[in-house]
Amino acid sequence: MTALAPHLGSFLREHLPKERRASQHTCEAYAQTFQLLLGFAASRLKIKPSTIEIEGLDAPLILAFLEHLERKRGNAARTRNARLATINSFFRFLEYRVPSCLDQARRIHAILMKKTDEALVSYLTRDELQALLDAPDSSTMSGMRDRAMLHLAFAAGMRVSELVGLRRDQIDRQGASIVHIMGKGRRERILPLWKETAAAVRAWLKVRPASAAPELFLNARGQAMTRDGFEYILAKHVATASRAVPSIARKTVSPHVLRHTCAMHTLQATRDVRKVSLWLGHAGLESTEVYLRADPTEKLEALNAMTPPMLKPGRFRAPDKLLAMLSTAARKPNYAE
Repeated sequence: MTALAPHLGSFLREHLPKERRASQHTCEAYAQTFQLLLGFAASRLKIKPSTIEIEGLDAPLILAFLEHLERKRGNAARTRNARLATINSFFRFLEYRVPSCLDQARRIHAILMKKTDEALVSYLTRDELQALLDAPDSSTMSGMRDRAMLHLAFAAGMRVSELVGLRRDQIDRQGASIVHIMGKGRRERILPLWKETAAAVRAWLKVRPASAAPELFLNARGQAMTRDGFEYILAKHVATASRAVPSIARKTVSPHVLRHTCAMHTLQATRDVRKVSLWLGHAGLESTEVYLRADPTEKLEALNAMTPPMLKPGRFRAPDKLLAMLSTAARKPNYAE
């Protein structure tokens, strides 16, 4: 083991969770980045990952790794930027502990983030959403669980990490009408639930198996539901819903699409982007403005508010003075005169 290993272990096990209070999901994402980076570096340098030194992770190797992510692994520019941000965070951590790598860290910090396309968000219409919520079989225990998960994911606009990490004590025990969410960046929010959502959660709580796991939703083994498990459940019910509403089959329905659907329906109902930001737990309005671009009613209102200019068809003819000015401007100046 070289100097890299103890510093990397301290970064992942102490600095992130204890000093920065990063979530478990963030720690796992950072660890995955370094798994990919060290695997690539070991293959490129033809050494074992445990023998890689800090000096081996120089700027040219980092650039080659980022190019490998896009060309070989097929990652998008957004994923590339996230990996680069993780590497930059680690080298900022090293700057005060290993002063000899200051120049190396500055060269890595100088690697630019790639510009990404700001695509419109995808969301479900009311008919598609209703078909998805009705897809689980409410006569079975797993169907009650799936129905409660889908209702909560939409009604509260929850991220998948928030949903699978939701504990029983974060739900109001009396009527299951309020949910307490610890969101991204350790921002808390308390949201009221619709009657249909509260009823679905209560139905699941009645049949939920006894388990030592504090999480609200459990898998078939009685353990906490995972991100992959919910994605599998969602894909299964999307296939069922597509038989009732075929248009949903043409969309890529991920767990985050349910969050986008909540935001779009809230925006269309309230006409207030600030309320959408508060409901989703955004740090600022900049993150919520993407839904304004995706809402066609906003453009229609702007279009109706403007009076179109009454232009008469015809051929444009420039006046003589304008043509004289253009001919004068086209000549090169004679500085000798």
